[in-house]
Order: sequence, then C-alpha cells, then structure tokens
Amino acid sequence: MKSNPLLNWIIFTGLALTWGSSFILMKRGLDAFSSGQVAALRISIAFLFMLPLGIRHFNREIWKNWLGAAGMGTFGNLLPAFLFTKAETMISSALTGMLNSLTPLFTLITGLILFRVRVKPWQVVGIVVGLAATFVLLNAGEKEESSSNALLGGGMVMLATLFYGLSVNIIKSKLSHMNPVEATLLALTIIGPVALIYLFTTDFLHVMQTHPLAWQSLGFITILAVFGTALSVIVYNILIRDAGVLFAASVTYAIPIVAMLWGVFDGEWINWIHIVAICGILSGVWMVNKK
Repeated sequence: MKSNPLLNWIIFTGLALTWGSSFILMKRGLDAFSSGQVAALRISIAFLFMLPLGIRHFNREIWKNWLGAAGMGTFGNLLPAFLFTKAETMISSALTGMLNSLTPLFTLITGLILFRVRVKPWQVVGIVVGLAATFVLLNAGEKEESSSNALLGGGMVMLATLFYGLSVNIIKSKLSHMNPVEATLLALTIIGPVALIYLFTTDFLHVMQTHPLAWQSLGFITILAVFGTALSVIVYNILIRDAGVLFAASVTYAIPIVAMLWGVFDGEWINWIHIVAICGILSGVWMVNKK
C-alpha cells in the first residue's frame, strides 16, 4: 500500500501534540491527586481501556514472551510514570518535557553498555553534547523552586528517560518478533494489576469523594492514559510502517517544543538559557540519530 504523505504528517502532528501535552496533563492531574495516584491511574486506565480490545490476541504463544514484556512495561511505562509525576511536584511541566528529549541518548548509552550496540564517533560526540546541555538546563534552575529541588526533579526525569532507553533496547532484543500492539497489550496486562493494587492502597476513593477538582483531574488523567499511553503506540507504529523509522523518530524534536508552549501558556517560567540548552540537547539527539 502506497504511503500517504498528508496522513503521515497528520499522524506526526497528532503524536507531537499528544506526547508534548502529556506533561501539562500530569500537572492538571496533580491538582487533586498525589503523584503516585496520578501515575497509578494513568497505567490502570490504559490497561482497562486496552484489555477489551486485546482479549482476542491473548494465547499461549504470546505469553511465552512475558519476561520481555514485563521488562518493556516496567521500564517503559510503570517506573517512568511514577518518576515523571513525582518530578513535576518539584519542577515545571515545560522543563520536564525538555528533559524527556534525552530518551534517544539513553537508548544509545544503554544499548552500548548492556546490549553491545555499535556506536559511531559522531554518536559519542552527540551523547557528550546532549548531556552537557542537560546540566546547563538543570543549572538554569526554576524561578519558583530551589536549585536543589530542580536538580532532584531533573534527576528523576533523567532516570525515567534512562528507563525508556532500556525499554527500547529490551523491545529490540527480546520482542522484535512480536506485533507491537500485542507486545504493548501484554506489557500493560502485566503492569496494570500492579498499578491498580497500589492505587487502592492509597486514599484515592476518599479524594474522589471530597476533593472539588477530583473529577476534573481524573478527566485529564484519562485523556493522558487513553491517548498518551494506550492509543499512541498503535498510531506510532503505523507511522513507522508507512513513513519509516527516521521520520517517526523525528517526533522527538517536536515534543519539547509543544511542552514549552504549554508551559508558557500555563504561566511557567522559561528563559533564554532553557531555549539554548534544549537546542543543545536536540543537536545531540540529531547526532545520535544521524545516518
């Protein structure tokens, strides 16, 4: 089937807006819920949404890949969800979105260390440039937060992107033979019950009954879970199939721009150092992805 360039650009734009908006959606979820509850709700809702769609896919053959799927779900969804929401109690959603662009760098680093992926000289330079720009970004600080909070929150986001990179390499090495949708369903099926159990050990029900913004926050988290976690992976794989890996990977460059725009719209503080630093990170990402 011939690729439709217009459809590819529509999907690209939709993914950039969806993933770039995820950080402000997390922030709105925190209006009523704790960081742990926002993370658990995100995973739980995505799991419950996808489960009816994927029942027909489950069979004994798929479950043979449970270990790889557990790694994908744990490092690609569960742990980053908790780290990102906790980080947003310390730093702005815009800064969180900027730091998220480190994912390709950590994908290469974890591939090099754990999976013996071959690295070209310019990719090493890209890693150095990207990480140096990250330290500049973190040291730029937050207008309303202490520098120690900014460093701790930024460190949590960096750890989350490290886990993302590890997840990508697990998918490449352990799950490349699987349909991406089936792999995602299996991963969510493994981590979803864990998130649900955690959620109901908190005061989630009490918050729903007493907090005036509870339903509004739940609505924002539902949008995040359904579109940002469940459906986006399916659409992303369609983009990879029809437009190629390089075009699809370019979404990485658009996400922090959308996150910054949402931050400015929401009254968050952005200065010229943030902009220069994110340009440095994206330059490093470009070198890492350069063919």
